[in-house]
Amino acid sequence: LIRTKLSELILIVKVANMNIKHVIITLLICISTTTSASQVCSTISGASVIANDGKYLGKVANEYDTDSILNEYGTYGSEYSVDSIWNEYGIYGSEYSSNSSFNEYTSTPPALVKNGRAIAYLTVNKYLQNPVSPNFIKTCTFY
Repeated sequence: LIRTKLSELILIVKVANMNIKHVIITLLICISTTTSASQVCSTISGASVIANDGKYLGKVANEYDTDSILNEYGTYGSEYSVDSIWNEYGIYGSEYSSNSSFNEYTSTPPALVKNGRAIAYLTVNKYLQNPVSPNFIKTCTFY
């Protein structure tokens, strides 16, 4: 990923004829962004998804884990399951439900809980403290 970013950066430098100071700043931003995303994935790996009403909604794990929210054939990853955040008609996946990860205005989305402690909200509401978008989780690799 860093090699790809470097290739893109070199192309940008050549095209824009940027000075070295701007190149270094851009490079640092690329590297720190990559590291941050990786750290978030590592931190949330294995976390349980708990709805505001206390309902267990699965866990953050690879797509083969039966409890994973990424297992599209499982209870918690299926777009048809009532207990899935991916069910756009259900209370945990609807953009209108206050208990949903996809309601951008909710103050009560599901929490990501690890070692008995809430570490983040699973939400598209970027104004809450420690929000993690469900769509971001799909970009992570879990083993």
